[in-house]
Amino acid sequence: MSYILKTVNLTKAFKGREAVSSVNIHIKKGEIYGFLGPNGSGKTTLMRMAANLIKPTEGEIEIFGDKLTDKSYEVLKRMGTIIETPVFYEKLTARENLELHCEYMGYYDKGAVDKAFELVNLKDIEKKPVKEFSLGMKQRLGIARAITTKPEFLMLDEPINGLDPIGIREVRNLFKILNKEYGITLLISSHILGEIEQIADTIGVINNGRLLKQVSMESIREEDSEYLEITTNNCKGAAYVLENDLGITNFRVIENNCIRIYGSSIPQSELSKTLILKDIAIDSINRKDVSLEDYFMKILNGGGISA
Repeated sequence: MSYILKTVNLTKAFKGREAVSSVNIHIKKGEIYGFLGPNGSGKTTLMRMAANLIKPTEGEIEIFGDKLTDKSYEVLKRMGTIIETPVFYEKLTARENLELHCEYMGYYDKGAVDKAFELVNLKDIEKKPVKEFSLGMKQRLGIARAITTKPEFLMLDEPINGLDPIGIREVRNLFKILNKEYGITLLISSHILGEIEQIADTIGVINNGRLLKQVSMESIREEDSEYLEITTNNCKGAAYVLENDLGITNFRVIENNCIRIYGSSIPQSELSKTLILKDIAIDSINRKDVSLEDYFMKILNGGGISA
């Protein structure tokens, strides 16, 4: 199998504390990889190492099948990145910033800058000084800069920060175009799980520097894809009835007024009848699909580490 990015026991410690601990990540050529984790979980540190901005304490990084070293100049030319907040020459225009980027990347396609502005919907304000840009506009400009040189691999750290709902939808569609029409492999970190769910082929979940799970979205959708959600003001009583009267053990109490039942073959009508007969007031009972947020929280709470 062809991997764009592969890490082997990748570790980074700062002042004796490991921010990334023995991470083995595998990103296949041609996929969109969603990188998920709470703030401070190690996402940005790993991406900075993969971009050769900081050196690992231990372990190895392979990009395009080659080990990343201090002399991996040609490898880095095949990549586009946004790591943390994109930085620009504030007094220069958006166009001047991108032209300068192409110059130091040694990329001389005259139409590349125009195409990048068109893709991120900045065409009408490309001659405006960057110091007058909003946060969302700077995010778009950062994406434009990352794709100007037509990279084979894009690493984007929280790329939709600062965008409004319309901008998020446009950027989501842009990522799909870059992946499907241009054949670009993408690594995208984000805390907006609903967006990752719509575009990712594979997700990696990291917490406290450790990779807890690496799994395809297809597998997630096949695993416990449906559940029954019961809302009641007596979760404790409902849980007792489910376990002792109906023999259901695969359920989870959400907050104080909601229970989710997974993988049960008992008809919804029988559940309702049994709870009502046991004087458990039910506000609602509905069948729903498992979301990426549900899966993410399950992994974080369970803490299981995949092979």
